[in-house]
Amino acid sequence: MSLPPLVEPADSLSADEVRRYSRHLIIPDVGMSGQKRLKNARVLCVGAGGLGSPALMYLAAAGVGTLGIVEFDVVDESNLQRQIIHGQSDVGRSKAESARDSVKEINPYVDVILHEERLDSSNVLDLFSQYDLIVDGTDNFATRYLVNDACVLLGKPYVWGSIYRFDGQASVFWAEHGPCYRCLYPEPPPPGMVPSCAEGGVLGVLCASIGSIQVTEAIKLITGIGDPLLGRLKVYDALEMDYREVRIRKDPNCAVCGPHATVTELIDYDAFCGVISDAAAEAARDSTISVHELKEMLDARERGERDFVLIDVREPIEWEIATIEGAEFIPKGEFLDGSALEKLPQDKPIVLHCKVGGRSAEVLAVLHGAGFSDAVHVGGGINAWSLQVDPETPYY
Repeated sequence: MSLPPLVEPADSLSADEVRRYSRHLIIPDVGMSGQKRLKNARVLCVGAGGLGSPALMYLAAAGVGTLGIVEFDVVDESNLQRQIIHGQSDVGRSKAESARDSVKEINPYVDVILHEERLDSSNVLDLFSQYDLIVDGTDNFATRYLVNDACVLLGKPYVWGSIYRFDGQASVFWAEHGPCYRCLYPEPPPPGMVPSCAEGGVLGVLCASIGSIQVTEAIKLITGIGDPLLGRLKVYDALEMDYREVRIRKDPNCAVCGPHATVTELIDYDAFCGVISDAAAEAARDSTISVHELKEMLDARERGERDFVLIDVREPIEWEIATIEGAEFIPKGEFLDGSALEKLPQDKPIVLHCKVGGRSAEVLAVLHGAGFSDAVHVGGGINAWSLQVDPETPYY
């Protein structure tokens, strides 16, 4: 379905801009008119990470006149495998500032506006109202639902992408012309059921594949050319090098864009999606120890002054990357299906840990429910151990 151009054209292009964008200008479908529309466009990219990196770089190279960046994180060395807008010298810097500098190096004619704050229900409508189009580079469900609902309420097009391991997805959601994100995913998955990229990993170059699709869709919407991915979900399998397409219909019962919408204002999206389940939050409330407390317990165990079992509930590949000496390995899945319970001692306290604490909290809830009431878990997991106790333990 073709749509009219989203943005009116700028008055003119300078001689320098004509030279820079000449390969666009000689494409009949783009031409001077399309490039002027790109110059006049205001695009907001939510996140300057895996998807945001290629998206921002190609939006800048394409000549989008104003780029907004919503990002509050700092560059970590583990980002550099895929977040190509940042370099080694940027480690520890604001991601927003690092991304801005890269964008300006690519195209000094782009006006970059930084929003170094966490996107939430209190600021999203004000931020989004300043832009023509939203490109989503986030990696969590709460922010995706927040972005979608804000775009529906403001009538903004939402260019969405998602990546995990070797798989990627992309689509365009615009309630005025087709389905929204909630039409595809009416409810978030149960907490802990879908691992994040930080837990499951992602092939670095996959970010470029999906991010470039997002930029292509943004350019099409801005200039009014081609057939945007409205009502279509593009699914990419990098291992098989296979693209397939799934049709998405507008849900007449959609809670936010349907005729009888029940979501007419922004909600608490963390509560809606649940960072961890209610059971895990309740279990962890009074049963969380710090990595320093764990160190004291391990030292006391080595001296023979106390005994307990430390269990690592991460995945096998993570166990190969880094371990805490003295831990035993039983992956989370074996607790969820019950097979791990028979392996547990009845006469020793149990301490659980994972990468950052979310999965161990979910397992803790299972153990408390099975009668292991004195079980605890380690807040911050092995990454906190690496940062605060033993820097020789790899941080990933």
